[in-house]
Amino acid sequence: MTKFKKIVALVLALVLVFALAACGGNTDTTPSGDGTSTGEKQPMPAIAKDDIKVGVLHIGDPADGAGYSYAHDSGIVEMQKAIGLRDDQIIRKNNVADDNDTAIETALNELIEAGCNIIFATSWGYMEKVNEAATAHPEIIFSHCSGYMSNDTNFNNYFGQIYQARYLAGIVAGLKTESDKIGYVAAQDNNNPEVTGGIDAFALGVKSVNPDAKIYVKVTNTWFDLQKEKAAAVALLDEGCDVIAQHQDTTQPMVAAQERGAYGIGYNSDMAVQVPDAVLTSVVWHWGVYYTAAVQAAIDGTWTADNYFDGMKEGLLGLTDLTDLCAEGTKEKVDEATQKILNGELQVFAGEIKDNEGNVRVKAGESLDDAYIAGEINWYVDNVVVK
Repeated sequence: MTKFKKIVALVLALVLVFALAACGGNTDTTPSGDGTSTGEKQPMPAIAKDDIKVGVLHIGDPADGAGYSYAHDSGIVEMQKAIGLRDDQIIRKNNVADDNDTAIETALNELIEAGCNIIFATSWGYMEKVNEAATAHPEIIFSHCSGYMSNDTNFNNYFGQIYQARYLAGIVAGLKTESDKIGYVAAQDNNNPEVTGGIDAFALGVKSVNPDAKIYVKVTNTWFDLQKEKAAAVALLDEGCDVIAQHQDTTQPMVAAQERGAYGIGYNSDMAVQVPDAVLTSVVWHWGVYYTAAVQAAIDGTWTADNYFDGMKEGLLGLTDLTDLCAEGTKEKVDEATQKILNGELQVFAGEIKDNEGNVRVKAGESLDDAYIAGEINWYVDNVVVK
């Protein structure tokens, strides 16, 4: 995406390590859409439970039963049940391409006209149009998944420490590979910190159990494209990769692995359901944790525009159950690393870490913070090969 150049100026002030107070996490003072902040944020007025109407923008169709939009919508369904909202209080706009400004603006306007007073936009490319809508409609809460824009009043962004689960998935892959070649189908190149940080965390997990293995990255330059995702996986399999991981929205990389008798690490939802003969485990989000807290805060009158960035400890993300396809001893290794992450003993990005050009990026005794991982990391660790 061409918009990433803007991150450099904005991310220096961005600290995406904090959660809404209502989530039981942390809060901070984060920059507004133009990179400035006025200080402590004031809560939005309370919305009566019977009057709240939730709008959601999806890049795909949750009815697919797997992948990115399905995972987000599962969180919306969980929120609806937890809070007790009627069906007519949830309005979805599905298949809204995040590279089509007209489609995004139309979908947002339709949600606003339908009376939505809190709107969740779930894909990176929605960010600028959501920023514009938040400015034009200060009475409505706008919450955007990933990205870097927000303001001090009615617009925040939310994501999480997915690198923790990526690291654990790397352990699974590193123990399974026999060729020592692991493929990774990536939606964006190293200019995107979200994708790059996930690849690096995965690679570090692989290295912790298999220092001889290499991660071969194939970039599609799209978040959602059935054909490109599968083609990228096939190209990696042709390189000799026997395990395929992904940062993509659909199951197609896993399908390609299954068709070739290889193995895979799914993403967003439990892809073993759709691709049972290949998937070892899946890196998953439990978005209901955030959606329930955010909507309840809107009802309680405690919602503020603080950005949200929680992790495994808060139950926001993790791995699905390991399948019987995993190598012997995998569960013990994953359980050990999980416990160390939860108690703070294991920092995924603790040094010494070198990039794949031989430069020391993290010195021994130091570690990267979440602001850097979420918004600045643009290099690959030394066991990553870009194809």
